[in-house]
Amino acid sequence: MRLFMHELRAQQRLFWRSRELAFFTFLLPIILFFLLGSVYGDDDVEGVRGADYLLSGMLGYGCISTAFAGLAIMLVIRREQGILKRLRATPLPPATYLAAVLTSIVLVFALETVLMISIGRIAFDTALPDRFVSLAIALLLGAVSFAALGVGLSSVIRSAEGASAVVNAIYLPVSFISGAFFSPASFPAFLEAIADVLPLVYFIELVRDVMLYGDRIWDKPTAVAVVAAWGILGLIVSVRSFRWEPRER
Repeated sequence: MRLFMHELRAQQRLFWRSRELAFFTFLLPIILFFLLGSVYGDDDVEGVRGADYLLSGMLGYGCISTAFAGLAIMLVIRREQGILKRLRATPLPPATYLAAVLTSIVLVFALETVLMISIGRIAFDTALPDRFVSLAIALLLGAVSFAALGVGLSSVIRSAEGASAVVNAIYLPVSFISGAFFSPASFPAFLEAIADVLPLVYFIELVRDVMLYGDRIWDKPTAVAVVAAWGILGLIVSVRSFRWEPRER
């Protein structure tokens, strides 16, 4: 436990010292929420205020940005720079290192969630969620599942130079199709068909139903199962393919 806590503190320092990583994975979702909320926060979206509808979507975007995209890019860069390889030669157990990295990312997303909910309440008068326990479990499920997918994706990206391009090409369209920024009700049929298999769609649906309609997490078994299934898939890929050494060029 002492090694884990020491490494967790180190991972937190490394995250906040990386200005680019902190901005694009932590601050950017918050900034986008404030800007979009200022534009259509008072509009009616599917029977609810735009700001309330947007908040749950932006929590989904924050989750995939932080736990999936940021984590995948970070691991690829550390692998290709030889940092992960050197860690294998230290007394720090690999499992402890990965646990600290994942916990650090979950903590960052937790802080991001608190800030977005606070900004929504102060700037746009969004309603505070009634089901805090269900919301916390749903957010934790999403963070862990997308983190597992991020680790899995890092194992198939071949170079640090291409990490940002590959990750952005995946998570930005997924965020758009999943309705993170606005209602997908008017999407054409082919986009709806794609959205039906994306984990972010079900995660946003789960968070939105808990926050806006007071549902409990066990009232949404399908959404929970889909998000968890994608997380298990990411875990399987991670276990089978994760690399500690740079790929041969």
